[in-house]
Amino acid sequence: MTGYRFRSEDIDTSRPHSARMYDYFLGGKTHYAADVQAAEQVLSAWPRAKVWARANRSFMHRSTHWLAAEAGIRQFLDIGSGLPTEPNLHQVAQRAAADARVVYVDHDPIVLTYADALLHSSPTGRATYLHADVLRPETIFEAPELHDTLDLSQPVALSLNALLHFVPAEQGPYELVSHLVAQLAPGSYLALSHGAPDEDPAVTARVTELYRSSGITVVGRTRDEVARFFDGLEQVEPGVTMISAWKPEIEQPLTEVTGADVALFAGVGRKVG
Repeated sequence: MTGYRFRSEDIDTSRPHSARMYDYFLGGKTHYAADVQAAEQVLSAWPRAKVWARANRSFMHRSTHWLAAEAGIRQFLDIGSGLPTEPNLHQVAQRAAADARVVYVDHDPIVLTYADALLHSSPTGRATYLHADVLRPETIFEAPELHDTLDLSQPVALSLNALLHFVPAEQGPYELVSHLVAQLAPGSYLALSHGAPDEDPAVTARVTELYRSSGITVVGRTRDEVARFFDGLEQVEPGVTMISAWKPEIEQPLTEVTGADVALFAGVGRKVG
């Protein structure tokens, strides 16, 4: 596990952060007053936010297990990983394949600080964290930590879970994903989850405005818009679906989660050439 040390002034606790709000929705403990205030405002407009977060976490568990156990993937690159919440991606992967290697990427210093203290790989695998920004892919792919852990000449599973709805159109989200996938060897996979507009347009507008007022841009996309991220990839059955419908047999679905309850799409695709 690579060590990271940040000064306290590197962590801005006066403004909410999406990773720490997500941690609050999941019932974690790594958040501050600004994050709680912003998250509670979102919950007041959108009470299903906590279910949404759990459903997203469940997809990460199912897709990671499938990639390790069924697709034979032994290398994982998780960008926008968020705060450690057990079981973490490397724990799911290493339960299926003890030699799995995982690189987590996030740009929030507090994520890296807690990861250094809490994440421990299996003896035969490896897990490391990288402080980098997905909007600057070179900070990821030129980092020694990445190449010390992963062999990019071999297949890698790229996880972009609940990340791209924070990338607005003007920042080129489709071009960004295409560029990330282009760095990976044939046989690699893209696993992706993405927020969708709520059934009630007024709820979507209110939640979007609440995030924006906190300095966070969020964009819900339709199923067809999410499917565009997989252009050029071979989609794994059942394709891009509501998140609870993606291979629910892998683990017991959360009983309160249905396709109508959770505004999330998800899918997995394979790079064939």
